[in-house]
Amino acid sequence: MPRSLHSQRGVALVELALVLPLLLAVCFAITEFGRAIYTYDTLAKSARDAARYLTTQTPGSSSAWAIARNLVAYGNPAGTGPALVSGLDSTNAASLVVVCDASDQPRCAANLNQGADPTINTVTVTITGFKFSPLLDVLAFTRYYGGGSGSIASIPFGDISVTMRKM
Repeated sequence: MPRSLHSQRGVALVELALVLPLLLAVCFAITEFGRAIYTYDTLAKSARDAARYLTTQTPGSSSAWAIARNLVAYGNPAGTGPALVSGLDSTNAASLVVVCDASDQPRCAANLNQGADPTINTVTVTITGFKFSPLLDVLAFTRYYGGGSGSIASIPFGDISVTMRKM
């Protein structure tokens, strides 16, 4: 075997060992970002469904509000089956899902008598304080290789709010 080929033996394996962890970290980060976008979209859709339901109900009905919270958390009025997203279920839906309609005064004064001719009432469903929990800690790579101390235990979402006209 020529001398130049012998000195290059195993170089590809070393390069792979150096680059593979970085490539895997990038792939996992892209996957988690996609999951976060999917979760946000699912929450936005469920908030729309709850607001749409509340537009047909009597303002201030506690049973309608409970059904709206079930629609946000489970995607059905009965509140059965698995939660739509991890981290939002019946135990915390009451604190994370806020309903505002014309009956909730003065807190929801903006939902009463909007417009001039004719005046309309609106209903608002807001998901507030939801935190997305990634499956993998992407920053573990930096702790292992760089001696860093960062961690991503949860990513807080901004308020997801939907307002619809009351029928």
